[in-house]
Amino acid sequence: MHLELNSAIKISQDLLSNAISTDFAGYDPFDHLNSKLIKNTPLYKNELFRLAWLQLGKRSIINFRNIFCVPPMRNPKGIGVFILGLIQDYLRTGEYKFIEYSIKLADWLLEERSTRSQWKHSCWGYHFDWQARAFYVPAGKPNVISTCYIARSLFELGQITKIEKYTEAALDSAYFISKNLYSEIDDRKFYAYIPGEQAFVHNANLWGAAWCIFAGLQLNDKNLVNQGMAAARQSVSEQATDGSWVYGARHHHQFIDGFHTGYNLEALHFIKRSSKTDELDESIIKGYQFYVRNFIEEDGSVKYYSNNKYPLDMHSFAQAILTLINVGGDISDIRLCSKVIQSSISQLYIKEKSQFIYQKTRWVTNKINYTRWTQAWSYYSFAFYNRYCTELYHAKN
Repeated sequence: MHLELNSAIKISQDLLSNAISTDFAGYDPFDHLNSKLIKNTPLYKNELFRLAWLQLGKRSIINFRNIFCVPPMRNPKGIGVFILGLIQDYLRTGEYKFIEYSIKLADWLLEERSTRSQWKHSCWGYHFDWQARAFYVPAGKPNVISTCYIARSLFELGQITKIEKYTEAALDSAYFISKNLYSEIDDRKFYAYIPGEQAFVHNANLWGAAWCIFAGLQLNDKNLVNQGMAAARQSVSEQATDGSWVYGARHHHQFIDGFHTGYNLEALHFIKRSSKTDELDESIIKGYQFYVRNFIEEDGSVKYYSNNKYPLDMHSFAQAILTLINVGGDISDIRLCSKVIQSSISQLYIKEKSQFIYQKTRWVTNKINYTRWTQAWSYYSFAFYNRYCTELYHAKN
């Protein structure tokens, strides 16, 4: 077995040990509005202040969260991502301890569903209030990305354990997406990011479509499948001729970044695999070629934007690992993936702390430990790589 794979396994297990030691709780780039001090002031009611305060927490290289009484907490989406990684470790090793951890986390996720009396179906949001330019989202209000990643983790766990409550909750979430997020606005058919918000964002739309199609096939619900395919076709129709997607339709969404492009490609590939269709092949091939050509450098560094390398962000590296294996999968893709692994370790890993840093710009490094954004994705992507490469090794030997 390659030294590089042994190193990746060691790092992933150290990441998991750190997460277990904190009971999978921690800080998040977007959790500054959880400040107990700020919430008790009149300033908190001001939209501009909330936006500025959130951005301060996200951009500062100094962690003020202890001073402002922002507690480390579990993030539902982060927990879903950890479960996806734990399942990969179980598939690689056969050790049931990884499933035992997953079951405990999955039971917590079922308890943390957004208000059932309001939304009727399983769905999840973030553990913090979130102020964006165009809207305000209170803690717990469900969104499509959290719901899809958590649903995927619960479904995979349910398949392994045969525990029906996980599978049922996962598939039920598609009805939340279909009933509360599907929109037909300005000649577009798409899934919105959150209920009541009309912005068209490709990664939100495509993952909503992917999960509705998958669940519709599992439940034999043709309406879910047809609705999901209509939404997927919308994003495919708005793909640029070079294979790229801007983030979304609004004027401040006209950027092309790596990890959201990776999300789009993974979602399209998920649809292809689950529905056994070749309709999306051209879009996937063009998008993947653009992704590899524009986001991954010769040394394995992963660019944040198509026109700017910085900031180096472990989230971008993690998504590259998943995209190269899931959407690519050829031997050249695996070799490139190995370079990404090595580059992430050499540029972003803090060995003495067994954790990855958040971001590095040309001049400044932000070493704040973010559990959901950085460590969960690092663990999942490394665990996925470890399982995939271990299976390749055994197949050859």
